[in-house]
Amino acid sequence: MTQEAFAPKIYVIRNGPVVLDSDLALPYGVTTGNFNKAISRNKHRFPLDFSFVLTQKEFADMIFQIGTSKRRGGRRKLPRVFTEHGSIMAAKTSNRISYRENDD
Repeated sequence: MTQEAFAPKIYVIRNGPVVLDSDLALPYGVTTGNFNKAISRNKHRFPLDFSFVLTQKEFADMIFQIGTSKRRGGRRKLPRVFTEHGSIMAAKTSNRISYRENDD
């Protein structure tokens, strides 16, 4: 895959640039669910200025902006988003979980 395929999309939410959890999980070859489990196990590394879960309204606004359909599939939970510093910390955490998943 090309590097562009892994380039996360940057959204502006709460007046700052953020990246979705699913976009960060992709280059590490882990599911979004496993990615978020790893983040939850390391909550102490992710204060609110690093990462937060979108509200229902923020998520609806984001879907409207990007034109995503609500049909079939989709997310069951509200997405977690990461600021620049949160993305760096998530990358450090994700390296550990990607090794674990590949060992199975």
